[in-house]
Amino acid sequence: MIDQLRTEVSGPVLAPADDGFAAEVVAQNTATVHTPDVAVGIASEEDAAAVVRIAAAAGVPVRVLATGHGSAVPVTDGILVTTRRLGGVVVDPERRIATIGAGVRWAEVIAAAAEHGLAPIAGASDNVGCIGYTTGGGLGPLARNFGFSSDWARGFRLVTADGTIRTVNADENADLFWALRGGKSGFGIVTSMEFELVELSTLYGGTLFFDADQIAPVFGAWVDWTKTLPREATSSVVVLRLPPLEFIPEPLRGRTVLGLRFAYVGDPAGGRSPHVDVAEGERLLQPMRDAGTVLIDAVQEMPAARIADIHNDPRDPGPGWDRGQLLTDLDADFVETFLGVAGPAQQIPFVAVEIRHLGGAVARDVPEGSAVGGRGASYTLILIGAPDPSLFAGVLPSAAEAVLKPLEPWKSPEHNVNYAGGLTVPGSYEACWPAETFQRLAEIRTTYDPAGIFPYGPPER
Repeated sequence: MIDQLRTEVSGPVLAPADDGFAAEVVAQNTATVHTPDVAVGIASEEDAAAVVRIAAAAGVPVRVLATGHGSAVPVTDGILVTTRRLGGVVVDPERRIATIGAGVRWAEVIAAAAEHGLAPIAGASDNVGCIGYTTGGGLGPLARNFGFSSDWARGFRLVTADGTIRTVNADENADLFWALRGGKSGFGIVTSMEFELVELSTLYGGTLFFDADQIAPVFGAWVDWTKTLPREATSSVVVLRLPPLEFIPEPLRGRTVLGLRFAYVGDPAGGRSPHVDVAEGERLLQPMRDAGTVLIDAVQEMPAARIADIHNDPRDPGPGWDRGQLLTDLDADFVETFLGVAGPAQQIPFVAVEIRHLGGAVARDVPEGSAVGGRGASYTLILIGAPDPSLFAGVLPSAAEAVLKPLEPWKSPEHNVNYAGGLTVPGSYEACWPAETFQRLAEIRTTYDPAGIFPYGPPER
C-alpha cells in the first residue's frame, strides 16, 4: 500500500521509521502523539482522492489532521492525512466570499479579508485551523451578533469514501452540506471551504482584569448584566490562575484574576457603518467598569483584524487538556455554587475556567438548517487544565468532576462537539446533538461511507 501511495500522491508519504515522520504528525496539542501506520501530507484534491481510493481498496482507515488543536486521542493505526499543504486564501470582495484551503488558520483569512474592509466570523484564537473549527460549529467573540461560524460556511470541496471529489453546498449534495455545518467529521476529507465575510473594519473590544478580591462581586454583576445586553454585544468571563512567569504582564503575574472579555460591533449587517459606534460600546460596558476596581482596562476601539487580541490565546504548541459543557440560564445560586468550586479561594489545577454568554444569533438556525448542536444553550463553560501531562490521566479528570458535579443543575441538555474534549468522556458523543440530528448524521455517514473508511466517534476503550 505504501508503495502505491508514493507512486500516486505528490505530497510526502512517510512510514514511522522515515525521517520527518514525527514532524509530519505533530499536533498543536503536544500531549497527544500520533503513531499511524502511514502519514500522508496531501498537496492537492487529487492527492486526497488517491489516498482514499487506495485506503478503501486495502480496507485501511483514514483520519485527518490539520493543526491538531483538538487532538485528544492518539491515532495509532491506518493512514493519517495532514492538510497543512492545502494552503491559500482567495477573497472575492464583490461576493464577500473567501475560498479557504483545508490547511489554513484563521489568522491568514482575517488578514486577507481586512484588505477589503471585511472580516470572517472566526474563533477566539486566530491560530486555530478553519475547517475543523467550522465543521464543529464555532463560537467566537462575535457569536451573539453573527451566530455560529458554521452559519457562514457557503460550500465545501469534499473527497468522500468512493474517492469522488464533490462540491458541497445548499444546491449540490445538500445533505452533506447540512452535516458539515456542525456534524464535525467522518464524512470524508474536506479540501477547501467557501466562507462568507461581513463588512467590519473596527470593533469595540478587549478585556477588563479584576484582582482576586473583586472576583465574587464582579462575577455576580456579570451574570446579571448579560441578561440586559443586546445581541450586538458578546462577552465572557474567565478565572485565570497565572504563574509567576516573565512573559505575563507584571500586574497579573502570579495572581488569580478575573478577565471580562467584551466585543461590541453594532449592527453592520443592518446597513450601519462597518466602523463601530464606540460611544454605545462604552455605554454598554460601563456597568462592568463600575462593578469593581479594575486592575487593567484593555477595552478600546480596535481594528477588526486584531480580534484575537481580546482572548490572547497562546500560539505556541504545547500540552493541553480541557473539559467543557454548555449551560442553561444562570442565577444567583449558580454564582454562589460556581465561586464555591472554582472561585479564587479554591485550590484547583486549572489555569482558566471560562464562561461565555450565548443567545442572540446563536439561537437562530440558518434557513436551510444545519447539524450544529447547542443553539438552545445560554452559556458555555470550559476548564483548561494546567499544562502538565502528568496530571492529564488522573488529577485533572477528578478535579473537573469535582467542579462540574455541583453545577449539574445548570447543565444544558444540549451540547456542542467542539466543547466535548475530544469525545473522551463517556456519553459525550451522543450528547453533542439532539437525538434526531445524531441519527441523521449517522445515516449520512453510512450513505457516503458504508465501509467506515473515515472512523469518527468516541475512542475505543
